[in-house]
Amino acid sequence: MAATPQVVKPVEDRKAGAQDIGFAVGIVFIVTVLFMPLPAAIIDVGLAFSIALSVLILMVALWIQKPLDFSAFPTVLLIATVLRLALNIATTRQILSHGNDGPAAAGHVIAGFANFVMGGDFVIGTIVFVILITVNFLVITKGATRIAEVGARFTLDAIPGKQMAIDADLNAGNIDDKEAMRRRRELEEESSFFGSMDGASKFVRGDAIAGIIITAVNVFGGIVIGVTRHGMSLGDAADVFVKLSVGDGLVTQIPALIVSLAAGLLVSKGGTRGSAEKAILDQLGNYPRALMVAGVVMMVLALAPRLPFLPFALLGTGFISVALIIPRRRAEQRAADEAKERAKAQAAAEEAKNSVKEQLKTVEIELCLGKQIGAALLKDHSELAQRVAKMRRKFASQYGFVVPEIRLGDDLSIPPKSYQVKIHGTVVATEELRIGDVLVITGEGHKPDVPGDETREPAFGMKAMWIPEMFMGTLKQNGFRPVDNMSVLLTHLREVIRNNLAQLFSYKDMRALLDRLEPEYRRLIEEIAPSQISYSGMQAVLKLLLAERISIRNLHLILEAIAEVAPHVRRAEALAEHVRMRLAQQICGDLSDGGQLKVLRLGSKWETTFHQALKRDGKGDVVEFDIDPRLIEQFGSEATKVIRGLMDQGHQFVLVAAPDARPYVRMVTERLFPNLAVLSHVEIARGVQIKSMGTIST
Repeated sequence: MAATPQVVKPVEDRKAGAQDIGFAVGIVFIVTVLFMPLPAAIIDVGLAFSIALSVLILMVALWIQKPLDFSAFPTVLLIATVLRLALNIATTRQILSHGNDGPAAAGHVIAGFANFVMGGDFVIGTIVFVILITVNFLVITKGATRIAEVGARFTLDAIPGKQMAIDADLNAGNIDDKEAMRRRRELEEESSFFGSMDGASKFVRGDAIAGIIITAVNVFGGIVIGVTRHGMSLGDAADVFVKLSVGDGLVTQIPALIVSLAAGLLVSKGGTRGSAEKAILDQLGNYPRALMVAGVVMMVLALAPRLPFLPFALLGTGFISVALIIPRRRAEQRAADEAKERAKAQAAAEEAKNSVKEQLKTVEIELCLGKQIGAALLKDHSELAQRVAKMRRKFASQYGFVVPEIRLGDDLSIPPKSYQVKIHGTVVATEELRIGDVLVITGEGHKPDVPGDETREPAFGMKAMWIPEMFMGTLKQNGFRPVDNMSVLLTHLREVIRNNLAQLFSYKDMRALLDRLEPEYRRLIEEIAPSQISYSGMQAVLKLLLAERISIRNLHLILEAIAEVAPHVRRAEALAEHVRMRLAQQICGDLSDGGQLKVLRLGSKWETTFHQALKRDGKGDVVEFDIDPRLIEQFGSEATKVIRGLMDQGHQFVLVAAPDARPYVRMVTERLFPNLAVLSHVEIARGVQIKSMGTIST
């Protein structure tokens, strides 16, 4: 087995060497034809090969996807042009040497074209030849030359910009090194191709001029030789040599015309991708109304007097039919493409779902429903999904960033009547609902005079009752507001999300918010980050605000507040306290109830206790919170009694503490009452109407 490559490789090398030698021999033969006389039979083969080569070039030019796919065209064009000129010289030698022998003196191909095109009349042949020369030289060749010149100039001018675009995409991470190398190589090939095409177009133009001159020389020289050397009369010499010369010119100019057409198609293709027939027909067929109007015009012409009915009627019918068929075909193609995309997306989703990497991902927010809860609520899945989407929009407007999508689903591992809320895959809340019951919030007020079970409302922990739905009418008549299961669940979900805003605010979310700022504030960020505060430090400040339900919707105010003290303060906690002070108006406005800010104070005892527990360094900064755990328990007991009583009465209020003790008071109370806001005295804005709700202890 080890010897096999050693056998195959020389064979491949020999094949490549044979191709090289064969190609070189062919080029040498073409050059040799310029000087050596050839028999008529070989000339016939050469002329047939020239025609076949020109047709092949045209077909390749029609079917390539982009011009660069035929980058060898200038080289092929040069070879084809030299081949035609060599054959033209060979036929000229034959015509002038043996023209007196008759129409087949230069081979049967020329004789056949002379009889076929001219019909035995050299005047007709001369006129056809002149027309072909005119079409090739003045129309196709001239247009292709101009397009090649302009294309080369614009391509070369655009190279620096395209190179900069490639470098920018590479630096931005949009492409990798291999893609950048591929694009640069394609750019080099494109510039070389259009530069070569600019020069190659001159071959086509020169070929047309050479054809005219050679034909004229053949006619004039043939008549002179026929009269002076072969004793022919002027009329006979003109008839024979004009037929042979024009036939030779036709055999030469037809391949030249085909190659010129191929060159024109190639350079006029420009930035259009796809084969020529696909690009042209697709773009012409993109406008069914245009086809319809063209068809109607053809039908009008068919009905016009003294015009033939059948050609215009057939064209009009064809245009109108295509105009009616195209929209239907497009709709079918669109439906098929959409079905393919759906199938592809479903397959990709299924593959991702079953992949190991997918198992490592955790959902940011997930609502898992027990079997019975899922059957009861997910039967109207659209309403639940709409209300969840509405909740996310409200969070975005209220807190200034978009919370992650909430996944809804069944979970057979939890009790049938329970539900769970997971944050980053961890269960943070579990509750049970009563199917067929409604929840009535009672608080410290009177209770409904109907059968029911006492409970605590899951979102705020207020006193409530589960009451069968059959008593809903009675409850409403008595002034109670029954809450259905879906509303209970969504209210609880909303409060759980509020309690975990800091966990849900990612670095990606922060960068998205910063990128949407006005240019002036982006410049402010450049001034302070990362020289004075890192982006992760900025995220830490925003997380501290969200952890206490402080909205970051006024991000520009937050950035201004950070910029004020960032050169002097490094700790995120100190920065957050300063920002809170600057957002006092917003905070008080969000926490006010009916235009009043209801406050609950600590009382002098607990103010002193918390103040004494703060340990400071030489600069006066708090470095430690040292308090007796028994005092923490006592404070929690007294605070719970007062706070629970106010909450059961339905009051919305805040707890007020000294500025230096506020974070530590919040640290104690958030475990008992996560929904309770704790403010410092300096965070109460001027002009806010305050209503005291009492104190904790005395």
